[in-house]
Amino acid sequence: MNRYEVFLKVIEKGSFTKAAADFGYTQSAVSQMIHALEEELATTLISRSRKGIMLTPDGKEFLPFITKVNNSYRELMEKSREMQGLESGNIRIGTFSSVSCHWLPGLMRDFKQLYPSVHFHLQQGEYTSIVKYIKEGSADFGFVNPEAAEDLETVALRQDNMLAVLPADHPLASHPTVMLEELSNEPFILLEEGDLNEPLKGFQAHNLHPNIQYRVIDDYTIMSMVENGLGISILSELVMNKVSYRIVTKEISPPIVRTIGIAYKNKKTLPIASRYFIDFLIEKFEHPLFES
Repeated sequence: MNRYEVFLKVIEKGSFTKAAADFGYTQSAVSQMIHALEEELATTLISRSRKGIMLTPDGKEFLPFITKVNNSYRELMEKSREMQGLESGNIRIGTFSSVSCHWLPGLMRDFKQLYPSVHFHLQQGEYTSIVKYIKEGSADFGFVNPEAAEDLETVALRQDNMLAVLPADHPLASHPTVMLEELSNEPFILLEEGDLNEPLKGFQAHNLHPNIQYRVIDDYTIMSMVENGLGISILSELVMNKVSYRIVTKEISPPIVRTIGIAYKNKKTLPIASRYFIDFLIEKFEHPLFES
């Protein structure tokens, strides 16, 4: 365990004791590693008080650099394991809820049948944060709309229709399709997706301005809010699979479609396990019988 990872765990947990418990170390050992890091950097990174711990001003300045060094160290260890084959590789993926709920479980199961010893680490987020995970090295690759990752390498996997989501008793629920203009007049619950938001982009393309009443980061929270009559929304067809809320989904006119793909910095430098899984994904999505 490197001192950079220990430092980040202490900050995450807000406690030397909790960080030590996570690693199976003594509190004294964790304190010594933090002290060694502070001596290496010739400063104090963490201040301690009765209220707990907090970063010093220098600690705040060093934090992003320590995070990058730790991620690089992890990549170095991955490369070392890669040289020994695909026996114990870690696959770190940035993902959002519709993909992690409806695609990844089956894909990971099938991949582990081929390579039982690989491990998966999923980081939830939205387009902007997932791109950040990839750039800083905490994720090997991520699922995004390729439009949100212009400065990364991307591969488009599948088109996904966006649907209007309405309360079951809403007047528009009886319509075969709903007009985008009609949706713009309703109290709107917006799914926060980072810098790129497909519903907002759809409204803007037709010079419409939705009546946004709520901004929410979770699809399923939005479904519950719609069920309770707080407003309407637009969500992806993928995330609407296997839901049991008392809501109605309708196609939109003009339609809004998003592309779901994967993004990474440089495939050649990725750990072997992630490269294999990316190739596995692409092959699966190219197969006409793949269920999405």
